Amino acid sequence: MADLLKKVEDTASHVSSASFDEHVAKMDQKLAELERKVTYGKLLEVKNLTKNFRIGGMLMGKKMTAVDDVSFDIWAGKPVILSIVGESGCGKSTLCKMILRIHQPDAGNITLLGNSYADKKTYNPDQFKLDVQPIFQNPYETFSMRKTVDSYLYNTVLRLGIRNNRKDADLLIDETLHNVGMSLQVVKGKYMTQFSGGELQRISIARALLTKPKLIIADEPVAAIDASMKMNIVNLFKDLKEQYKVSFIYITHDLSTAYYVSDYIATLYRGGLIEYGPAKDIMDNPAHPYTDLLMNAVPRVGDKWKENVAMADMEDKEYALKCCKFAPRCPYATDECRGGRPEMLEFGNERKVLCFHPLVH
Repeated sequence: MADLLKKVEDTASHVSSASFDEHVAKMDQKLAELERKVTYGKLLEVKNLTKNFRIGGMLMGKKMTAVDDVSFDIWAGKPVILSIVGESGCGKSTLCKMILRIHQPDAGNITLLGNSYADKKTYNPDQFKLDVQPIFQNPYETFSMRKTVDSYLYNTVLRLGIRNNRKDADLLIDETLHNVGMSLQVVKGKYMTQFSGGELQRISIARALLTKPKLIIADEPVAAIDASMKMNIVNLFKDLKEQYKVSFIYITHDLSTAYYVSDYIATLYRGGLIEYGPAKDIMDNPAHPYTDLLMNAVPRVGDKWKENVAMADMEDKEYALKCCKFAPRCPYATDECRGGRPEMLEFGNERKVLCFHPLVH
């Protein structure tokens, strides 16, 4: 014990007061985070989730694993935005459709607020609709041309029992629409063709907020919106996260908005989770070569690409590889990568990476 105290004293003598204070502040932050997790538990737990689809005909068709053994957690008590990123076909939307109960997983389990999806006894459809809400990619497909837009808002409030009469529903809908930059006066009695894409997406967000959800799943919510409106929607998510104390799963292939809006980032490749951690840590120092490749593909003002960034066409066989699925494209691949599948490595500040030779340790 005396030797340990002496070692601490010797270390402290070589550390400046500012560095020591910074170290103490980081330790206090970690302890507070641990206390929050112990107190509130997990909002969402995704464990070893797998989803297979059959492609082709009945005789010549084959199985494709769209989501392959994916696991991650979102903790309760502090709202966060988790961005799930990756190229088209990596399994982002399929993963979120399983969380929304649109698809059933073939293996693994999802737990929401301590209740397992597999336990039908604890599943309450009405409560699930209150706790989890979606925002889909194309707002023009969210609404019907035959119904007024406000009818969707009233149906959400009245059918789920959030308010018992039309007058109270008016007050709640108008308040929620104001929080997204709209109003009931502007929306009432109008059809989807009378709104822009950005306005429709704001109404979609308001509809999702009416239930006071714990989790909102936004599947590429700015992909079908003009570039001038994208940041308005992204900034809205940041504000609503704190105002409503709601966590978001933000599906995107746009790394620039993911970096700006996210607290955490999960990178998917060929159905598998290959990297997870705090957004700033991953974007500043990606640990997986694929994440690094994605970062190098982001255009930057004043920079020119020094080399061609080759993005291979989607190959069905890559989904079925028993080794590292990125090995055929990885510039750092070795015989070890081509011979077996790596284990998930945990390191640093809540970071993990699926790689034999991570760029960051």
